[in-house]
Amino acid sequence: MRRISHQAGGALRFLLEMPLAARGQLLPWAPVFLSVGIGYYFAMAAEPSALFLRLICLAGICATTVARRGPELWKVPATALALVLCGTLVADLRAHLVAAPVLTFRYYGAVEGRVIDIDRSFSDQTRLTLDQVRLEDTAPDRIPARVRIALHGDQTDFLPEPGLRVMLSAHLSPPDGPVEPGGFDFQRLAWFSRLGGVGYTRSPVMVVSAPESGWGLMAFRLRMSLSRLMQERMGGQAGAFAAALMTGDRSGVTAATNDALRASNLSHMISISGLHMGLLTGFVFALCRYGLALCPPLALRLHSKKLAAAVALLAATFYMFLAGPDVATRRSYIMAAVVLLAVLGDRRAMSLRSVAIAAMICLLLEPESLVEPGFQMSFGATAALIVGFEHWAKVQSRLPPLMRPVAMAVLSSLIAGTATAPIAAAHFNRMAGYGLLANLLAVPVMGIAVMPAGVMAAVLAPFGLAAPALWVLEKGCALILYIADQVAGLSGAVVTVPAPPGAVLPLLGGFGAAMLIARRPWARGMGLAGLAAAMLVWTMAERPILLISGDGTLVGMMTPEGRAISKEKGGGFIAKSWLEDDGDGAIQADAFRRPGFLGGKGNLGADLNGEPLRIFAGKGAAGRAVDACRDGAIVVLSEDWDAPTDGCTMFDRRKLLGTGAVALYRTQEGPVLVTARDLAGDRLWNRHHRVRQGQ
Repeated sequence: MRRISHQAGGALRFLLEMPLAARGQLLPWAPVFLSVGIGYYFAMAAEPSALFLRLICLAGICATTVARRGPELWKVPATALALVLCGTLVADLRAHLVAAPVLTFRYYGAVEGRVIDIDRSFSDQTRLTLDQVRLEDTAPDRIPARVRIALHGDQTDFLPEPGLRVMLSAHLSPPDGPVEPGGFDFQRLAWFSRLGGVGYTRSPVMVVSAPESGWGLMAFRLRMSLSRLMQERMGGQAGAFAAALMTGDRSGVTAATNDALRASNLSHMISISGLHMGLLTGFVFALCRYGLALCPPLALRLHSKKLAAAVALLAATFYMFLAGPDVATRRSYIMAAVVLLAVLGDRRAMSLRSVAIAAMICLLLEPESLVEPGFQMSFGATAALIVGFEHWAKVQSRLPPLMRPVAMAVLSSLIAGTATAPIAAAHFNRMAGYGLLANLLAVPVMGIAVMPAGVMAAVLAPFGLAAPALWVLEKGCALILYIADQVAGLSGAVVTVPAPPGAVLPLLGGFGAAMLIARRPWARGMGLAGLAAAMLVWTMAERPILLISGDGTLVGMMTPEGRAISKEKGGGFIAKSWLEDDGDGAIQADAFRRPGFLGGKGNLGADLNGEPLRIFAGKGAAGRAVDACRDGAIVVLSEDWDAPTDGCTMFDRRKLLGTGAVALYRTQEGPVLVTARDLAGDRLWNRHHRVRQGQ
């Protein structure tokens, strides 16, 4: 026993001394440990209590004290623990700081508010986000801070402008929960966006007052003005795409264009992110530095590299101000600012340390970004590129000089695509079969023509000389869209994959970070083995044999031909999400025609592996379901059910209001029902459902 104890103590000491020996290389691990704490907060089944938070705070203080003043051997583990606890506290604090009222009822009536954002909805309609909201006959403490309304019908006479105060009659409802248990949680996204109601209107929008002046909407107003001018000068989707790239206004980009960009793996170009910020700051930096070199008296007296970095930082700051509060834009700006400040401070510009600092800033400011695909993909790609080009620097001299730029372009697209493909597939259930080809063709156009032309147009516009630059910008954007259309039209352009189990993304993130950050070959080998294990878990993903929407109007049943959908039209987003999560590329109409359901509209039946399934929807559904609750049937009803349910498993409107979407799995022990509310837990962003039920 003494020998075993001695060996265990030696092993513990070895584990503690390993990070101590590499303390100078541990900064890249800081955002990883911070992410563990943030991820733990979002994975909680219930909101942490005040006592629990006090205990975490106390433990964090103790860990920080040990990290600063404790024995040298314990400083690294104590720092890691302090970061984990800090992540949990920061996430909880952020969730409470953004708290705002959420609708607890469906509302139809007059809505008045100020336009603070303009974009497009899932159905390709113009959509307004309003603040300073007023709702008819609603107490002020129940009115959301912001609402988002899609404009249906004929709205040709209405031109939305930033700061415009409008009034309209709209249908509003609380943000919906996941379309299936464990799916994307829109309620959480809406909570952190302070969005308390979503809906639509079919009536004309009336202008209450002229656009407000002031600093608060200056960036939004400038963005929309420049976007409108660019689209008037260029026109078509090329103009809308150029406006999205240069100003951040994506309201003119149609759903068809977005679909082509997604299918060709070029959708990252439509959102101002690391690629845009990098190309812009890189062009401004080079223009400044080499421009000064043309004037020897200035070049000899000024530190051209630092001056160019300062000008590039100013350009990046203006670009971020213009593009607005998009998370990807802020994240890319922080990354660019860290790199440029490193140049100003005579530090190495691009390294895992600079990536770690940028990630820490992003996570501390917006911890919710950790669970968003943009954060995961951008930092994953950046870290992979830095590590990849460390190895490239050792072998590039073996290639002919003329081949190096081509090889670098191929390598960068391959590395970034490989790093982000699993993350994109996990979030969007699709992989672009020809994404590498599309990026190899489109990214050089962006870097050589589009971004330089956009910068030159901005510089020359005050002098009325922007026309040639705008022409180049238009042709470059048109070429990128042409590439997207052609690649998206190729056979096998989109490969669908099923949604992974919940543990897969954290495993991919953790082991991927280990493989990129670790310096020892055996540690990188463990990271690679962990990634392989995560992919193996993904392949064993099991999809539910039955899915019921949160309002009881849509049902999806798994059949040998794929999931059959109970309706041909309506519930398009829900049906699309179900099929995508299955890894099924079919559309709702095709899924409706699959054999499985019998009966007429609003009165369907099916055999669910030996158990009867009955579905009643539409007006009078409860009356048609009178004789259905027997023989152990599963009954789905879009109205309320007040009769006994001893002979069946009933999912009526009232019950689904409390459970959210429902999934049925087949296991060896028998059928298992899982509800969206069970998996989502009792969190700040979904508590309004309990209020709706009168709980």
